[in-house]
Amino acid sequence: MRELDLLRFIAAGAVMLHHFAGVRSTVWAGRDGRKIFPELAPVAHFGYLGVELFFLISGFVILMSVWGRAPGDFAVSRIVRIFPAYWFSVLLGVVLFLVTGAAVPFRPDNPDPVGRFLPNLTMLQDGIGVLPLEVVYWTLWIELHFYVLIALLVWRGITYGRCVTFMVSWLLVGAYAKEADNELLQKLLFPEMAPLFIAGMAFFLIYRFGPNLALGLIAAACWALSVHYGVQDINELNTWPGVHETVVPIVLTALYLIMTLVALRKLSWLGWRGFTVLGALTYPLYLLHEMVARAIVKQFFPHPVLDRLTILPVITAAALLSAYLVYRLVEVPMQKMMRPRLKSALAQIRRDGAPPVP
Repeated sequence: MRELDLLRFIAAGAVMLHHFAGVRSTVWAGRDGRKIFPELAPVAHFGYLGVELFFLISGFVILMSVWGRAPGDFAVSRIVRIFPAYWFSVLLGVVLFLVTGAAVPFRPDNPDPVGRFLPNLTMLQDGIGVLPLEVVYWTLWIELHFYVLIALLVWRGITYGRCVTFMVSWLLVGAYAKEADNELLQKLLFPEMAPLFIAGMAFFLIYRFGPNLALGLIAAACWALSVHYGVQDINELNTWPGVHETVVPIVLTALYLIMTLVALRKLSWLGWRGFTVLGALTYPLYLLHEMVARAIVKQFFPHPVLDRLTILPVITAAALLSAYLVYRLVEVPMQKMMRPRLKSALAQIRRDGAPPVP
């Protein structure tokens, strides 16, 4: 589905522009990107909503990818998909710190990322109270929550009816968890972000089986909750009093409408093969853009040649080139190496450790 590849790349580009020109980010070493690029700031400010688009697409794509598969097959596919580029990004972040001194300044009392290197390799750092090496890693922890819930659904056996029951139950129990202020259930069900994943699942069911009122009502409820949480629970860095209260609902509504068009197969004409390449660059671009830009800025900005008008295309091009190199030189070969070995391990597990039959 090349239309989804294009949307994923647009989402990554929006997040990148947000960090480069729309927020007080880690890229500019204490300077505010909004003041460096005041012309772009009003639009770039809302680029963080690209994450919401990521989660909508994730709900769609993950349900599509697990349909008819066993839990072990799903686990293998996710490990192979997300860890090679992630491991490289963690390693690169530490290397760039050692070479240039550039790192996310989370706290003055804990600036050194080397001590956080090993926990970050597991992708479990948020769960065990260790600071991530990059700000964007928080979304991966949310994705892992989603994968665990989907794995339970896959273990039970995916059917149309079970998917609908799962989605409605997730929404309701998430609301109960908020009402009861149950911290454990809120951690497990992340009700603020859950509507995006659930809506993505509803859009996939529409895509696969056709629209009906039940799926439409689920998607509408998710939209309403997404707008509510998007306005009420906004990060303090992204607040824009008097503006975000209007812009966030408009953008989220547009994202839901776009995904509705995808579900109804109205965007299938977006079939250029180049979108597949853009989709392949999305994940490494999302992981690397801040750390690559931060290292360049620390060394070369301000500079007699690289002023504010030239540094932005330089760091953007560097992030895109880095993403392409990681895709070609890290993801592709590591996936080819890991996939058959993990499948072999899975087969042995299913045989209870018995060796393969000759």
